Amino acid sequence: MRIEEHPILGEYKKGRMVHFTFDGADYTGCEGESIAAALKAAGVMTHRYTSKNHKPRGIFCAIGRCTDCVMIVNGQPNVRTCITPLAEGMTVQTQYGVQTKEDWEAAQ
Repeated sequence: MRIEEHPILGEYKKGRMVHFTFDGADYTGCEGESIAAALKAAGVMTHRYTSKNHKPRGIFCAIGRCTDCVMIVNGQPNVRTCITPLAEGMTVQTQYGVQTKEDWEAAQ
């Protein structure tokens, strides 16, 4: 299942298949589609966990207005994955508060 038209990014032509990693595992997606769309197509629904109550969050608005889809992308936290285009070789990680799972667990 892939999103074919996005309210902010518009309609895009299916790009070539590119490789990226998510939490250390290899995935593929269409170049230029949003990171969130590529993850949803792969069955990934949780993008981050809240810092206070450690509750899962995922795609909510899908237009870049909320922060439910923020993830760590190429080492940078708080990237809105619903409006960030996928590119070859990206490293995407689930965000725990504003950090990686390893850093979050070490602080507990």
